[in-house]
Amino acid sequence: MHTLDGHDAGGQFLRRALTLSALTGEPVRLERARGDRPNPGLANQHLAVLEAMAAITDAEVSGGELEAETVEFDPRTGTGGDGAVEISGGEYTVEVGTAGSLTLLFDAVLPLAARLESPLTLTASGGTDVAWSPPVDYLRYVKLPLLRQYGLQAALEVDRRGFYPAGAGRLRLHLAPSRFHPLDLETRGDLTGVCVYSTEAAALADADVAKRQAEGSLERLQTRIGSDGANFEVRERVETTAESACPGSAIVLSLEFEFAGDSAETMSTPSPQAGFSSLGEPGKLAERVGEEAADAAVAFLEGNGSVDAHLADQLLDFLVLGGGRLRIPAVTDHVETSCRLLETFGYDLEFERQGNADGSTLLVAETELE
Repeated sequence: MHTLDGHDAGGQFLRRALTLSALTGEPVRLERARGDRPNPGLANQHLAVLEAMAAITDAEVSGGELEAETVEFDPRTGTGGDGAVEISGGEYTVEVGTAGSLTLLFDAVLPLAARLESPLTLTASGGTDVAWSPPVDYLRYVKLPLLRQYGLQAALEVDRRGFYPAGAGRLRLHLAPSRFHPLDLETRGDLTGVCVYSTEAAALADADVAKRQAEGSLERLQTRIGSDGANFEVRERVETTAESACPGSAIVLSLEFEFAGDSAETMSTPSPQAGFSSLGEPGKLAERVGEEAADAAVAFLEGNGSVDAHLADQLLDFLVLGGGRLRIPAVTDHVETSCRLLETFGYDLEFERQGNADGSTLLVAETELE
């Protein structure tokens, strides 16, 4: 059993530990979970991840309760003829019970596609567009399309939006057995397109919040990028009015680039490789919400990373599953913690720091996770 100290780490450390345990079939014990947080131990969203992963892997669990600071997880997965872990598919349901993030829950489950024996469907209720996590349109229009280019078979249904504080959103994730190809994300091609996904709760429709968010983001991009002669096309602009248990809004900008490197020979359509989002808040102008997302996109374009900072951490599981090369904007605390956790389970990532002034770093994984 791997014994881990979660005192200096947050919920992502717990989620990735459960994912790696499920992928390898090796049990894990996490002590002092979220120990340095104002409210240490498991909150509703962390408990929901634990319950979902336990159901999918038929795991034996101790510490599966709110505020628990020590958790043990022992997956009861089978093995195939090649000795690799096999995870049964099926249909599962989990409720967060609060506005806890459903996209972070799904992040923990997605890598399991590499070990599935049969299709899996997970229906989850909670928050779809909440602080400190990617909005659902980031998952739907940035992360999933990119991973599909490299072998993931997944689809996402959005039944209902859930904003803070009520939550009550509902998403359905469908996964099929997948074999991941090596990531080829060392070099970023030229920017070719921008997609805008702006959402408002029905209670905000009279104020045209979704339209104003989209206009604010595009005007800022045109001012900051277009003035420098950059050529980009608005490939898609979607403004959605959604039923929700409480008011709220969100915007996601997806940046598409020409393929570079070896992948250019096999992939014919531009790839979404970066996404930037902002959430509405009481008293914040809708235009400002859009501008915040655009400012983050501009800052990214000034560097050399091939994916945005959030994807940089989220893609590490897929990098060790399929191998490949990934240039990240910076080695953040999240990335360093994640790499140490991967090493605990026996999987190393090679860092190639090449002295770029912007701090970007190349991560390399040459072998597949066995």
